[in-house]
Amino acid sequence: MMKYSKLGYLMGATLLLAASACHRTGSGLKRDADGKIIVDTLPSPAYLSPEESMKKIYLQPGYRLELVASEPMIHEPVAIAWDGNGRMFVAEMNTYMQDVNGTGEMAPVCSVKRLEDTDGDGRMDKAVVFIDSLVLPRMILPLDDRLLVAETFDNSIYSYRDGNGDGVADEKEVVFVNERPNTNNLEHQRSGLVWNLDNRIYVTVENVRYLYENGKLLTEKLEESPGGQWGLANDNYGRLYFSAAGAEIPALGFQQNPYYGRLDFNDQYDDEFKAVWPVISTPDVQGGLNRLRPDSTLNHFTACTGQSIFRGTSLPSDLVGDLLICEPVGRLIRRAKVTDTDGKITLTNAYDHEEFIASSDMNFRPVHTQTGPDGNLYIVDMYRGIIQESEWTKEGSFLRPKIVERGLDRNIGRGRIYRLVYEGMEPDKTHPRMLDESAAQLVQHLENPNGWWRENAQKLLVVRGDTSVASTLRDMALTSADHLARIHALWTLDGLKALDKATLLEALKDKDARVRKTAAWIGDGSKWKGDGELFDALAALKDDTDAEVRFQLALNLRFNDSDKAKAVLDGMLQQYPDDILAVSQQRYTDRLADRARAEKEAALLAIEDQKLVKRGATIFKEFCASCHGADGKGLNIGGGAAAAPSLAGNPDVNGNPDKLIKILLHGLTGPINGKTYTNMMPPLGSNDDEYIAAVLSYIRNDLGNKARAVRPDRVKRVREQTKDRNKPWTKEELDK
Repeated sequence: MMKYSKLGYLMGATLLLAASACHRTGSGLKRDADGKIIVDTLPSPAYLSPEESMKKIYLQPGYRLELVASEPMIHEPVAIAWDGNGRMFVAEMNTYMQDVNGTGEMAPVCSVKRLEDTDGDGRMDKAVVFIDSLVLPRMILPLDDRLLVAETFDNSIYSYRDGNGDGVADEKEVVFVNERPNTNNLEHQRSGLVWNLDNRIYVTVENVRYLYENGKLLTEKLEESPGGQWGLANDNYGRLYFSAAGAEIPALGFQQNPYYGRLDFNDQYDDEFKAVWPVISTPDVQGGLNRLRPDSTLNHFTACTGQSIFRGTSLPSDLVGDLLICEPVGRLIRRAKVTDTDGKITLTNAYDHEEFIASSDMNFRPVHTQTGPDGNLYIVDMYRGIIQESEWTKEGSFLRPKIVERGLDRNIGRGRIYRLVYEGMEPDKTHPRMLDESAAQLVQHLENPNGWWRENAQKLLVVRGDTSVASTLRDMALTSADHLARIHALWTLDGLKALDKATLLEALKDKDARVRKTAAWIGDGSKWKGDGELFDALAALKDDTDAEVRFQLALNLRFNDSDKAKAVLDGMLQQYPDDILAVSQQRYTDRLADRARAEKEAALLAIEDQKLVKRGATIFKEFCASCHGADGKGLNIGGGAAAAPSLAGNPDVNGNPDKLIKILLHGLTGPINGKTYTNMMPPLGSNDDEYIAAVLSYIRNDLGNKARAVRPDRVKRVREQTKDRNKPWTKEELDK
């Protein structure tokens, strides 16, 4: 039985919100004679009211913020989402870093709240605890009247529903069961739970995506782990954007859908893009002094998170399609311009040595962004002193004294949600009522210019499974003047299992390349079996004038073993040797060869060692690869220093395993063989001996290495010998 505390409505927050509707933000920011922003080098760590804090937030001309919700209505917010009726759900990590030691973080006392704006003034005035007794809820996804929730340290996913209409969830059902223990640091666990254009639900880290059918989540295996860490964004065309704070990589995984494997380019952005431009001194950065400029500001992304693609209608049109990336350590939000050149995506900062949003309030911690039903951008500010998790604030760390000296550990229990608006542009005040609408009414929203409406209408139609609108959807897919409506209609038909061949064949000939790409994506290998007409129509796209269409066809052919498919793909590779499709296919072929070699070598190991290597491979690809790279050669996108040293052919990896065991138990910091990397190796000692042994057995028997596996009893012995160790090792210590 679930126990819920019905806290009722927090109406006392109404007066606070009414008093702080909006502010012309950042008006006091100073510049020098050259127009360069003058950094606040002596910022106060003191808590500021929402009104005071908003005055410290700098935005580009024309933009301003409005306060939507704040404490006492919400506390420690990390993510937001709206249901079909426009009610906002807020995931709260109420136990996150309540002191410098992270005491009580795993206590089951966190919440998901449901907020409402009952008078239509744009500010939340009604709040109720929808779910309580949670452990650090990290992912939320509204379906119909059900909310999917995933907690930290739990690999299962649950559905919650308010059955009696009092605003509090009283029905809980597990929709996905995974009882495998998850003891990874909470920063290194999956996030996302994004319903994408293709009706699949995506997360970071794990090599699966989900399909919602008959009240359950079914898994579809990806070619490999998509990587990423905290935050996952999607655009109007289903492209996904990951990030990896551990590797200090602000964006990755956006060149192709992760179902087909990972693909990144070192020049998809440059080191200049990875540089950040705070307006405040940044003493509390885990990377230490090498992460600071002479003016004491953060010089590089280090906590990239909470990204989104703006898809709304109530801000300037040149913002649509731009990528917003939160950087809570730097107290800023990056606006990135997204450029598509023959299917290859590159990112650039929209501003010259400045950021879209930046604050001189030390407690401003943007962690999530989202396009809202009103067509504006929403920003979640966790508003707190400490943003780094306790593994990096231990005794002896660089961070701990910086936090304690400034009293940042005392700033807890607050949080703000802002709406970004633009002078002269009014938000769309149409109140969503999708949960009460018929399927026919929902179909009309597929033509809404705001991506939030289109996405949620499609989701509701697919979740309901109502095929009565199939004919209307077919007409929209072929005749709507809006190419995005045609795309959504096709995917909705596919999700309803009502897409007929005639409609798909017509879509493959659409005048808009983006629709043709969609049709090619939908027409994957499962629909070709025994259907020569459809295969021939798809194969005809090999000569399409658009590189992205050809790329999508090549990705589909990748998993088709027929002679006809292989012939078409080989012909494309010969005709377009410099296209992104050729690079992607070569990466895929290389991975297959590496995988076959590894499996052959693993087969020569003892049975017990084979099991360790297999488990270690899963852990490495889901966790370690975010810094070390899937091939173990180090991950480095955009130039600059690599995130972590190469493990491939590394003498230390092939040498005495005790050194490696110590590193995994307690972490590693400082230069390695005279080279500095962007991040320290975090301690993994909270995991059991078999976990440590599995990871080491894998890296010592793959990635170009060949050494003996490491058994759990050896890990146990080293753990006992070093039980008094309370700080990371240095390479010099280990070499002694």
